[in-house]
Amino acid sequence: MSHDHTHDHKHDHHPHHQESHHTHGHSHDVSSSLSFEEKLIKLLDHWIKHNADHAATYTEWADRSKGVHLEAVAGLLTEAAEISRSVNAKFEAALTLLKNA
Repeated sequence: MSHDHTHDHKHDHHPHHQESHHTHGHSHDVSSSLSFEEKLIKLLDHWIKHNADHAATYTEWADRSKGVHLEAVAGLLTEAAEISRSVNAKFEAALTLLKNA
């Protein structure tokens, strides 16, 4: 069961400057010399870090939205951050199960 594809993500590391967006590609193809469980552990670690980064960005933009009186937008972005953190809790539980198996 291989997961072999690449894709780009835009990340705004300088939210004050819209032109500062950049992309980076990464692959979910984990070395075939690893066992299935080892591959899944690596993927879960990656997904947890990736989701945490996104949740932090959503929270930052929620705060900025509040600052310009876009409370409804801020609320939705805050909910998106909470959902991302909830997904991470599932990934972390799966990771714990794998590491204790």
